Amino acid sequence: MTTPAGQLIVIDDDAEMRQLLQRYLGENGYAVRALPDGTGLERALARQPADALILDLMLPGEDGLSICRRLRAAGEQTPIIMLTAKGDPVERVVGLEMGADDYLAKPFLPRELLARVAAILRRNPKASYVRQGSRELRFGRFVLDLDGMVLARDGSQVDLSTREFKLLAALVQQAGRPLSRAQIIDLAMGRDAEVTDRAIDVQIVRLRRIIEDNPARPRWIKTVWGHGYVFARAEDAE
Repeated sequence: MTTPAGQLIVIDDDAEMRQLLQRYLGENGYAVRALPDGTGLERALARQPADALILDLMLPGEDGLSICRRLRAAGEQTPIIMLTAKGDPVERVVGLEMGADDYLAKPFLPRELLARVAAILRRNPKASYVRQGSRELRFGRFVLDLDGMVLARDGSQVDLSTREFKLLAALVQQAGRPLSRAQIIDLAMGRDAEVTDRAIDVQIVRLRRIIEDNPARPRWIKTVWGHGYVFARAEDAE
């Protein structure tokens, strides 16, 4: 399973800048979504929480300072790195007072932004990325502790049977890879396990009731018709 170093959202009205940052940060292991303004930001955060926002100060319509202030007033705690073409230190102070966590003046080296992002993620204990050497897998609001065999949602433990945990762990570890029922059985319980395809279907229904907001329209565990199931990667989940 290839796990992104972090989930980022870039908001900049300059299409060339958006593409540059999306490509550069993506090449360095991050899952990056890019928006031209703040209009769809809340919807993007609702679909998939971000570990950090990279927010341009000068935007058409609602500017970066107003977006930052609105997010903080609504209780959104996602770290924000503010980008600006202005070198006035007063702008930096105002941005920080509005709730920005860091500030970077244009033009800047992409490598410097990369370092700022990494520093913010290290300071953020709720980041959804998997830390080096960790045995925790994170998706959406859930944390799957492989060593402790515990699933938590928003910090609270979710009750799972041993079989349900093993099945979910097998799916999450193979995120983005369509698996047949036979492959799921092998990965979760071993080749000698006496488990029927029907039993897997029943377990999938139970897991969807636990982790999906709408089990009838699953976001995470998707059916691959004629084959089996696939656990959606965070950037692909809808």
